[in-house]
Amino acid sequence: MIVVLTGGTGGAKLVEGLAGEIDPAELTIICNTGDDAVFHGLYVSPDIDTITYTLAGLSDPVKGWGIAGDTFTVLEQLNRLGNDAWFNLGDKDFATHISRTRLMNEGGKLTEITDRIRRLLGVQSTILPMSDDRVETRVTTTQGEISFQEYFVKDRWRAEVTAVHFAGAASSRPAPGVIAAILNAEAIIVCPSNPITSIGPILAVPGIRSALAESAAPMVGVSPIIGASAISGPAHKLMLASGFKASALGVADCYRDFLDMLLVGAEDAALREAIENLDINVIATDIRMADRAHRRRLAREVLALARKWSRKPLSGLP
Repeated sequence: MIVVLTGGTGGAKLVEGLAGEIDPAELTIICNTGDDAVFHGLYVSPDIDTITYTLAGLSDPVKGWGIAGDTFTVLEQLNRLGNDAWFNLGDKDFATHISRTRLMNEGGKLTEITDRIRRLLGVQSTILPMSDDRVETRVTTTQGEISFQEYFVKDRWRAEVTAVHFAGAASSRPAPGVIAAILNAEAIIVCPSNPITSIGPILAVPGIRSALAESAAPMVGVSPIIGASAISGPAHKLMLASGFKASALGVADCYRDFLDMLLVGAEDAALREAIENLDINVIATDIRMADRAHRRRLAREVLALARKWSRKPLSGLP
């Protein structure tokens, strides 16, 4: 079993590559749910949905989110009727959220519902939310505190950020299966996701970070930052606001207590010594994933490193 920690579109790209290189059933994917929100009375879980759609072969390859070929008739009508419909939800995507919300209203847990939806869409990999408890990423800006989706989508990450916190994290519990997956993993991969708002909420759930530190599995991460900027999104801004350097070195610092190996951009080879001083091994390589072939190439490299650093034979790796 290969365990993957992920959130955002960068994470989904690497997950797609991994699923193309090994049996997808060997993957257990732990997803960020700090971005989850309620829109138009429906519970939306963007990172879970992006992973599910990606592995089901449904994702929009251009936008990196949503369902390919989806229409937006419902959203257009919501706007016409005076609703504040700034969060883009396609018509087929709405069906996912309607189904999830109905099942939640009937007493279902997010873990159970996620598993049901992924099975119905033909996804073989296990997809686990980080928690069944509500954890919400909140962003403090110079104009006040807002949700991550308001910052990221509505504001298009223009506001100056002074802090990030995860409301509800302290009292949350890992979702069923999360800790067991980490402790029993053959390898653990940290995707090139935003360390603060994609991986950060997962690590904030009590018990997950300590389980990672305890696990004997090799742990390989991929930096989402090249130079001083994120490959996509506002990771560099949020890292600075959270007290970390906006660089691959800052990424390594975020994971210094459990990561064995970090892949960084070839442009960041000069950071090798500083990262290795954190007791993290470094590989400088091409970490961009412009297309499916590049995603699979990077996945092969990550899996090869996991095999190299494993303390036991890895049956699930090629």
